Amino acid sequence: MTDYQPAQWEIDQTHPQYHEDLIIALSGLVDKEIGFSFIELGLIRNITLSEGKAHVSMVLTTPFCPYGPEMVEDARATVEKVLEVPTTIELGAQLWNPTLMDPDLRDSDWGLFPSL
Repeated sequence: MTDYQPAQWEIDQTHPQYHEDLIIALSGLVDKEIGFSFIELGLIRNITLSEGKAHVSMVLTTPFCPYGPEMVEDARATVEKVLEVPTTIELGAQLWNPTLMDPDLRDSDWGLFPSL
């Protein structure tokens, strides 16, 4: 298994004052099938803010996630509420894998990936 691949949010460089509020708000969004937050799973890969607009790049845990549309809209609405600007979402081409999630969660209780 490769090393942890934390998300790199451009907004942390351009507007660091929003980092904590975004982490708190997005931590409240939970993948209904897995039970971990979007932040814990590393689903939010990037957030940018420029010219009065925000853009979020995210991935889903599976390509055909039954909750995908709801998760995308929840992420969009949450970021839009925190930043108070129109927000768009882009689903990244990257496939989700356990290296994207918080390493503290990768233990024997994970279940789907017992070799972690």
